[in-house]
Amino acid sequence: MLLEESSFPSEAQSGLSQSGLSRAQEIRRLAALQSYEIMDTPAEAAFDDLARLASIICNTPISLVSLLDGERQWFKARTDQNWPVSTPRELAFCQQAIQGKTLYEVEDATCHPLFEHNALVTGAPNIRFYAGYPLLTAQGDALGTLCAIDTVPRRLNDGQRDALAVLSREVVAHLELRRARLELEMERQKLDDLLRLANGTAESLYLSRSHNEIFIKQDHRLIRLKTADIRYVEALGDYVNIYAGSERYTIYSTMKELETRLPAHDFARVHRKYIVRLDRIIAIESDALLMETDRGAEGGPSLLPVPIGNSFKAGLLSRLNLV
Repeated sequence: MLLEESSFPSEAQSGLSQSGLSRAQEIRRLAALQSYEIMDTPAEAAFDDLARLASIICNTPISLVSLLDGERQWFKARTDQNWPVSTPRELAFCQQAIQGKTLYEVEDATCHPLFEHNALVTGAPNIRFYAGYPLLTAQGDALGTLCAIDTVPRRLNDGQRDALAVLSREVVAHLELRRARLELEMERQKLDDLLRLANGTAESLYLSRSHNEIFIKQDHRLIRLKTADIRYVEALGDYVNIYAGSERYTIYSTMKELETRLPAHDFARVHRKYIVRLDRIIAIESDALLMETDRGAEGGPSLLPVPIGNSFKAGLLSRLNLV
């Protein structure tokens, strides 16, 4: 049978939490555990490997990465899949282990006053031996333990104890790496959300300013372009190339969408693949036009032939007052 709770002083009377830590220590410890967002997550190879290594080194059938919240101990890793996923906290050997900073070892639980009546000792899984090293954060808070368990009494040697200490630090290191990855992913998501918001806001702002400027997204940056600097636009599959000044910008967009963002009195769609700035047109020859792109090395204009689509030709000639 379990020891009756009435045989112990209440938390209010003792000033201690059920773990034996002070109330302030327990609150800080639980906050630290929550910050790792680890409870009830799926198995991960890094933690499974460390538990297995602890079991091999300590020569025990069971090794666990155990984490204690306010009500239970939950196992992030366990070498025996028949072992329960969690157990009530009041039954946890690890609850004693997290009160210290070094190894907590019980050679024979049936002879130990704290555990001889424990349900995990008197019944399945019939724990006899326990050795647990606390998983200590840099601030000294114990999140749980890396522990080795057997159903027969035993004792670790000095080398096994040292190895368990090293492996417990590796568990904490992996917890830190995991938390860092989560934080980086959250920051990346925030930046993406801000970029989408800024893009939409900027486009609305500058569209309201007579289309004199537009914003484009380039390599996770927003770039403001003066429409007066844009010479022509070229379709490229799901992308478009914008030629402005001496620069070329490749963005994910459609010609139709971009056409609505450019000032209609300055630009014309002359082909399904081209939008040109009207004041850059030098000549029209049959089904093509010549447009000025950049100044050549001699200082003269550099000309680019651009095809004119049949469905766009009449509109272009009208715009140029040629019909």
